[in-house]
Amino acid sequence: MKAIVCTRYGSPEDLELRDVEKPTPQDNEVLVKVHATSINDWDWCLARGKPFYIRLLCGLRNPTVTIPGAEVAGTVEAVGQNVNKFQVGDAVYGDLSESGFGGFAEYVSVHENALALKPANMPFVEAATIPHAAMLAIQSLRDKGHMRSGQKLLINGAGGGVGTLGVQIAKYMGATEVTGVDSASKLDLMRSVGFDHVIDYKQEDFTKNGQRYDLILDTKTNRSPFDYTRVLSPHGTYVTVGGATSRIFQAFFLGPLIRRLSTNHIRVTDLKPNKDLDYANQLFEAGQIKPVVDGPYKLSEVPEAIRYFGEGKHTGKVVISLQDENAAN
Repeated sequence: MKAIVCTRYGSPEDLELRDVEKPTPQDNEVLVKVHATSINDWDWCLARGKPFYIRLLCGLRNPTVTIPGAEVAGTVEAVGQNVNKFQVGDAVYGDLSESGFGGFAEYVSVHENALALKPANMPFVEAATIPHAAMLAIQSLRDKGHMRSGQKLLINGAGGGVGTLGVQIAKYMGATEVTGVDSASKLDLMRSVGFDHVIDYKQEDFTKNGQRYDLILDTKTNRSPFDYTRVLSPHGTYVTVGGATSRIFQAFFLGPLIRRLSTNHIRVTDLKPNKDLDYANQLFEAGQIKPVVDGPYKLSEVPEAIRYFGEGKHTGKVVISLQDENAAN
């Protein structure tokens, strides 16, 4: 089978499209024929070996994860003898980040707990956008942010996967006003998915414009936590899902201090992969969320697509489709 292989840290251009051995499912594993996958921060960081914690997790000198790719949507081709959740022919999708990755390939063998049944009306290219980004948005808004109906929300880095799904989920949860912050090229797209107000971060500093928010969801985390508390309403909450490592550590360690000095909360989302896929399914089937797909691109274009992702120019989720490759097999 064909796969994108990572044998050394460096840049996305060091990733190679190779022929590798097709995996065989173990007792508790499912062999999935991949129809679509998507690009995440994990892939951008793994290709470069940066920030340093990536090397602590994935190998100091050379990556132990040889096939990147955290999200897949596809069809079950074979099951291990102890698998009881799925059968051959099932359409599935899921986040593989705690199951060895491997999504940038024509086939992946993964533990059955990393997958869920895909709704029949959910296209594979859209299914590949949901497991990681939607889980981050749901768990940040509901579990960490304790979002309530009638609240005023701001999403920083709003034009990516978490932001474009997050605004739709927030509106479903009852947000009355949602502001999105990103680059000028993404503002029209952000309006189209439901943002009430949009801000070009190069033209306006949302921490200094006098507005207050009940909840801030941050995908960039490029400021001090004290900058964010300045624009939180009393008893407001700031939640980060990713961004600059040093700033995330600041949020984690300064959160308790800020809580003692004010009524605000500073929280860091610790993603629980696939925990809320059933909830995401319900939202999709009810027409409450519609993923934004950038692409789809071909498997051979993964290095270029990761570079594009890392430059922050994408809108929604960058999706890789393997359906043409699969049709040829």
